[in-house]
Amino acid sequence: MNEHIADELIAMARHDLQVREKLLQAGKLSQGYSSEMEQLHLKNAAKLEEIIDLMGYPTRSKVGEEASEAAWLIVQHAISRPALMKRCYALLSENNDDVDAQNLAYLHDRICYFEGRPQRFGTQFDHRGLYPVEDKAETIRLRKALQMSAHDESVMVECKDMAADLHCGELAFNQWRKSVGWL
Repeated sequence: MNEHIADELIAMARHDLQVREKLLQAGKLSQGYSSEMEQLHLKNAAKLEEIIDLMGYPTRSKVGEEASEAAWLIVQHAISRPALMKRCYALLSENNDDVDAQNLAYLHDRICYFEGRPQRFGTQFDHRGLYPVEDKAETIRLRKALQMSAHDESVMVECKDMAADLHCGELAFNQWRKSVGWL
């Protein structure tokens, strides 16, 4: 196990959560993506990419459970780096026995959310509540298989049109998505 990289990943994730909490307490997270938070996410994403280039994705066997979870948090928050998120999804998929399967589900849905597609596992929420899912029955089955808590079926909105952009009409969000490469 690479303890130096493990410690670095854990420190990065802790700092991310501390900054998030500070901004939350100051009421600066509800007006969109905070530039301070984005800069930290970009810095962490760049460092994570260096780590991945050096050793591959930081799985449990490479850095331990806590550091692997920290790497996942960094990826989840790297929303301004779609290529990195997609790369990490592929790497997590290749190493699915050495990572938390729920993390893979969350990352899948996070990518779907930013691409404007319905999610599969029901992990993402937005201003509408639970973000639309591909198939209610399949979402219920998958969540049960991954030992994730069940959603009230009445809050699930199903959207099987994979070509539809579920963020149409959200001008500022779509401009941001385009500026960082989601569109």
